[in-house]
Amino acid sequence: MLDADRRSMKRIAILGATGSIGTQTLDVIREHRDKYEAYALTAGHNAELLIAQAREFHPEVVVIADESRYETVREALADLPIKVWAGAEAIGDAASLPDVDVVVTAMVGFAGLRPTVAAIEAGKTIALANKETLVVAGELITELAVKHRAPILPVDSEHSAIFQCLVGEDGNAIDKILLTASGGPFRTTPIEELANVTAARALKHPNWEMGAKITIDSASMMNKGFEVIEAKWLFGVPVERIQVLVHPQSIVHSAVQFCDGSVKAQLGMPDMRLPIQYAFSFPDRLPLDGQRLDLFRQPLEFFEPDLDKFRCLALAFEAIHRGGNMPCILNAANEIVNEAFRQARCSFIAMADIIEKTMERSAFDANPTYETYIQTDQEARRIAREMVG
Repeated sequence: MLDADRRSMKRIAILGATGSIGTQTLDVIREHRDKYEAYALTAGHNAELLIAQAREFHPEVVVIADESRYETVREALADLPIKVWAGAEAIGDAASLPDVDVVVTAMVGFAGLRPTVAAIEAGKTIALANKETLVVAGELITELAVKHRAPILPVDSEHSAIFQCLVGEDGNAIDKILLTASGGPFRTTPIEELANVTAARALKHPNWEMGAKITIDSASMMNKGFEVIEAKWLFGVPVERIQVLVHPQSIVHSAVQFCDGSVKAQLGMPDMRLPIQYAFSFPDRLPLDGQRLDLFRQPLEFFEPDLDKFRCLALAFEAIHRGGNMPCILNAANEIVNEAFRQARCSFIAMADIIEKTMERSAFDANPTYETYIQTDQEARRIAREMVG
């Protein structure tokens, strides 16, 4: 009876289980243990948290990408019937396991590309949280998803909102997508002060609890640029019909304007568990504990983004207009300067300068292959590192 019950549940592989999205995914599974099973958990370096998660959820497989931590994880789980694998390749193996139903791609950065491709080629349903996958290789990923009949369900709050707005609208023409942004911690900071802001200040997001990398991307608004690129590939809408709105309250997660002028928006409290759960339960909705939205207490404000102040957003628009491997160059350079800023090796203002120069100096390819993306990523990182020093 137990085996039959387990087979009726969706088996989830979480790539990046110890990060912000990964831990919130486990919160959803914890709340709905009768519906979802954590079947495979992967982590980069955080062996201690991975061990704790494995002891609670008893997955079939755990993977630690850092091979130097393999023995630590293996020994800690030796008393449990859990397979322990190590290395970057093993992450893709876990995502491709025959019994996995849904793969949550919650790894940060370019590293998420290869295991996402592996999961798509295995025909898995993808709960996409790793936005860099579509930023870097959107055309390749969407083609592979069609070829292998692998559904891609967005986990980003904004793209989940757009997806929810489009449910039931098959065939109805979209005028534009309204992609909201909080504006981050520096929305009202004068541009002349940005040269001296610290990483500690940038990491204090006013609304969302996220990992360090994406929080810095939110502060620079590069995150919103990535989301524009992601929306283009997810929903097949030209960039010219994607409008960014700064919405400080983070209540309207995004909206869609249709050909008749009507607008559908998805509203809710800033809680990443909601889009994660919806990706699992679609087309159904399940109960979720948490704070409820009270519109009587919430002003709703919207502003145009300042592209002179937030140059990273402007560079993202430039990259998608150029196409080819330019978004890959953009992403690689951003990963380098984001880390450098967090380590006080690069100023907030210098991030955009280095990204722009990397885009100018890297080899452009209008028709990249998977191998091109790998080479481009390596070259752009080298160029950006040299400028960081």
